[in-house]
Amino acid sequence: MKKILIITAALALSISAGFAQQKLAYVNSEYVLKHIPEYAAAQKQLDDLSTKWQEEVDAKFEEIERLYKAYQNDQTLLNDDMRRRREDEIVNKEREVKDLQRKRFGFEGELFKQRSQLIQPIQQRLTKAIQDIAAAESLDLILDRSTEATFLFANPALDKSNAVITKLGFKPDPKLAD
Repeated sequence: MKKILIITAALALSISAGFAQQKLAYVNSEYVLKHIPEYAAAQKQLDDLSTKWQEEVDAKFEEIERLYKAYQNDQTLLNDDMRRRREDEIVNKEREVKDLQRKRFGFEGELFKQRSQLIQPIQQRLTKAIQDIAAAESLDLILDRSTEATFLFANPALDKSNAVITKLGFKPDPKLAD
């Protein structure tokens, strides 16, 4: 019985020691992305496109507002048929603008597609660099620190962000850290 207890304890210790041997690290992907000029250019392009499209949508809503105010002013002068046509025109224009808004900004809309097209290759390079570092340093797990809510504390010695930046061919700049 004593031998079984000793064997079980030794087995438990070796298993827990095996888990303790796992190597962990983290990367601040936001910090890394600030070092990639293509990322900043892509973000600017997306922001410009978003602003342009939002201005277009806003102008169409302003036009609808003008039509509605004109309708309210003329409402007493219009017969039922003319009133119904003007109401239908306003409702149809509102529907068109909302469809345009959904087409441009909605889930899987044009902005989403542009973002995927511009940002995805950069993210793939980042992922590849992280995987290369993980393989080179025999790391078992690399976490992303860009979301502060996930980390209550992180040992700076485990931070591989600068290694990823170097792997991507850039020079780490601590001023970009926040």
